[in-house]
Amino acid sequence: MRIPYTGPLPAPIIVPRSANTPTGAVLALTNFLSAPRSPLVPLAAGSHDRTVLLTGAGVSVASGLADYRGTAGTYTLNKTYRPIYYNEFTSNHEARKRYWARSFLGWTNLHKARPNDAHWAVRDLGKQGYLGKVITQNVDSFHPIAHPNLPTVELHGYLRSLVCIQCGNHLPRKEFQQSLSTLNPAWAAFLAEMLETGALDSEHPDERRQKGLKSNPDGDVDVPNAPYTTFRYPPCPNCLVNPPILADGSQSTVHVDKDGAWSQQSTAGVLKPAVVMFGESIAANIKTAAEEAIDSANRILVIGSSLATYSAWRLVKRAKERNMPIGVLNIGGVRGEETFYPDIKADNDGSSGVRCSERADKILPALVQSLGQTVPAVKESTCPASQHSYK
Repeated sequence: MRIPYTGPLPAPIIVPRSANTPTGAVLALTNFLSAPRSPLVPLAAGSHDRTVLLTGAGVSVASGLADYRGTAGTYTLNKTYRPIYYNEFTSNHEARKRYWARSFLGWTNLHKARPNDAHWAVRDLGKQGYLGKVITQNVDSFHPIAHPNLPTVELHGYLRSLVCIQCGNHLPRKEFQQSLSTLNPAWAAFLAEMLETGALDSEHPDERRQKGLKSNPDGDVDVPNAPYTTFRYPPCPNCLVNPPILADGSQSTVHVDKDGAWSQQSTAGVLKPAVVMFGESIAANIKTAAEEAIDSANRILVIGSSLATYSAWRLVKRAKERNMPIGVLNIGGVRGEETFYPDIKADNDGSSGVRCSERADKILPALVQSLGQTVPAVKESTCPASQHSYK
């Protein structure tokens, strides 16, 4: 994944003009999703007349998770924040200690967080027949949890498990968290104290900062001046039993200390989160699945993303090149949005494109209700929306 775009984002371009209120946004999105297929969109293998959804961190804010570029986002409030890079993680034992210590502290909140009304509304839009697939940049697993029957491409991976860099073995994060707790009793006691005092109750950066913590997305909690070098982590259990042959043909070795923590003498057994780190390539099968999701759809709707990462931006660029109508529901500016709507006519009611700056957890449930009274131009699914009680 490339380094994210850090330039200034444009002010939101509201399209149509009437979408500048929650009611207007719902009406415009209703027209967008229920419009007939555009004759300008080429037909590809497996094409359907439904919408592909592309979501970002803004969708999960209502679940209590931090985002990147929202009004309280990490990049907005912490200009010096720098995420760990793939080569740094894979080659530096001390960097891994720091990463896993911070992740250990932040995992509890991430693990107990749940999908919010936006995710349940996505499920219902799928059941109503308006959505074909979801592509998400998020690594919180909320989309597959909320709508297992609506296919989700997890573009940047997921935090629910780890993967061994050497042998490819997967390990549940919950199991790994317990191992971290066992290997680091002092850190475990510190985490228990923070949980008891409510220091981790909020992921809002300002509130965390008042408690002496720095909060970043994806379960990263930084404690200034913490003794990260003392933190220990376990090796891949598969490599420990069966050390793999390395790429150069040599036999790897895995060493542990007296308590079972990974030792720096090892040449294998390094576990990483099953996410795509900056500087790491997206797997070819995931990249292909995302492109096929775009090519098979009639239109694209971006929700909760500023498209600052190239992997997401290029998918909207691909949709634009295919003449697909583009919709955006995101608070604040979006990278390149000035190029999305240059040819839209003045009388557009949202059918040809829509751009609104509203909260997804408020707009999407209302959209489900609105579309429940509307019949799609081409509807392949006749399953009614589930009766989820939105807050």
